[in-house]
Amino acid sequence: MVLKLYGFPMSTCTQRALLALHEKGVPYEMVEVQLHKGETKTPEFLANQPFGQVPYIDEDGFILYESRAIARYIAEKYASQGTPNLLPTADLKARALFEQAASIETSDFDQYASHIVMEGLFKPMMGGTTDKAKVQDLTSTLSKKLDVYEQILGKQRYLSGDNITLADLFHVPYGVLLKRAGADVLDGRPNVKRWFDDMTSRPSWQAIKSGSAA
Repeated sequence: MVLKLYGFPMSTCTQRALLALHEKGVPYEMVEVQLHKGETKTPEFLANQPFGQVPYIDEDGFILYESRAIARYIAEKYASQGTPNLLPTADLKARALFEQAASIETSDFDQYASHIVMEGLFKPMMGGTTDKAKVQDLTSTLSKKLDVYEQILGKQRYLSGDNITLADLFHVPYGVLLKRAGADVLDGRPNVKRWFDDMTSRPSWQAIKSGSAA
């Protein structure tokens, strides 16, 4: 049976899982979950994702949720196809550098970028008012973090070395929304811009962005 991805195409976390599926060339069926209709809170959905969030996958009865876990699973199970070494497994040092980069993404990027996008973009969409001071404060902190990214990426193509990994791709779904949320922080750093443009020009993201991911 083909792998089923339960999610919402515009969801950043769903897009994170989609990136792994496209990079590895894994056939899948997209089962669209209508968030605005409360479908993530139904007993049927909660039986597979007890936190009531998207996405999760069902592969022949194997249920897995959390987008980064899904991406790692896909990259390792389908290691022999698609983009190589998205999750390094053969070399201990390469794996350690990957885990370091993955930790950077969660600790030094996502926790700021996701809140900027929520406050500056998603909150107004839901009828709320953006706290501009909060966005400014988060942007200031993220800018300092990206100054370090600029240094790292001045020495190598990607965060863990010269090969792209999931740790790089995990940045894309929130990164593309930062400017719309009021945080224009990527274009002014040449190494960061080169790195981010590299990822967003990949066929995987172009397919997701165009809405043809499913």
